[in-house]
Amino acid sequence: MNDPIRQLRHTLHTYPELSGEEHNTAKRIVRFFSPLSPDAILEELGGCGVALVFSGQAPGPTVMLRCELDAVPVQERSQLDYCSKINGVAHQCGHDGHMAIVAAVGMELAAKRTQHGRVVLLFQPAEENGMGAKAVLQDPRFEAIRPDVAFALHNLPGYPLGQIIVRPGTFNCASRGMSVKLSGSTAHAAQPETGQSPAAAMCTCIQKMSVLPPATVPADETAFATVVGAQLGKKAFGTAPGEAQIWTTLRSETDATMKKLTQYIEHIVHDAAAEDGLRVSIEYQDVFPATVNGAQAVKRIQEVVGDAPLTIPNKPLRWSEDFGRITATCEGALFAVGAGTDRPNLHNPDYDFPNALIQPAKDIFMRLISSYLD
Repeated sequence: MNDPIRQLRHTLHTYPELSGEEHNTAKRIVRFFSPLSPDAILEELGGCGVALVFSGQAPGPTVMLRCELDAVPVQERSQLDYCSKINGVAHQCGHDGHMAIVAAVGMELAAKRTQHGRVVLLFQPAEENGMGAKAVLQDPRFEAIRPDVAFALHNLPGYPLGQIIVRPGTFNCASRGMSVKLSGSTAHAAQPETGQSPAAAMCTCIQKMSVLPPATVPADETAFATVVGAQLGKKAFGTAPGEAQIWTTLRSETDATMKKLTQYIEHIVHDAAAEDGLRVSIEYQDVFPATVNGAQAVKRIQEVVGDAPLTIPNKPLRWSEDFGRITATCEGALFAVGAGTDRPNLHNPDYDFPNALIQPAKDIFMRLISSYLD
């Protein structure tokens, strides 16, 4: 293969790394870009992040393009010659393809700089667990590359190859993982009344989590809780349980509704626990704000898509993205690019990013850059 971008993408695919562990992936990105002589290379940004700066011929605004370094904990199921060599880890979300697209942009910028301003290519760590964008924004060095406008894309199976999907306002839902622990006390199974079993409280919580009252969710908004797992006691037939755990994902179109949803679910849990005299602990992880697209950034995307078909969905996409933390600090937008109607879904063990998307996606990014800086 003579195409350096495809070579890069296949190498990244072969050696994936999980969120927060993308050290070698970052090194590969730096090695790829070093011969292109960017004006600055920032390494270990917010952890494993890398930012490449390409300055124009005269002062002007800063345009940021962001892609993701991390892979997902999925065992790939393919016979590809570049199949993942890391057991239980793979780029089944297409982040290897997103990196390849932004790398192709870098090659073009190295050959011909913009007339004004500068372009920052951000290879962000830890998108999958929602911690990467926050860490990058908190890095003191981010101030030197703070953008005036930022864009990112995500491939999306189920839509025709190359179709552009974008909307103003919320593009991706807010979500968070909620871990509930209910603690009582064990007892002999012959005398369960002498202990404090969390069984009834656990069942009550699970049942009520699945039915949200109208006051919690606006009529025109999607919001719900999904119980993803639960555990009650142990397989010990002589012992009544004293501890239970529930794992739930909360999802909503807006951060305001997420706040209401979180308060309501916490109220359910505490009420059920109090009924049986149980102790409660609640923890959150994988916290994603809603990704809100700016109207002007969306309009710019619509102006540069060229011949690519464009669709504006009526509702936000249900999956979450931490790019929303960046668009909360500047004008910007996330858009999706169709990966094909017959392609397996994201995170599926048979999924593989289509190389055919690299060129058209790169072209859209370049037209966005030119619309601001040329």
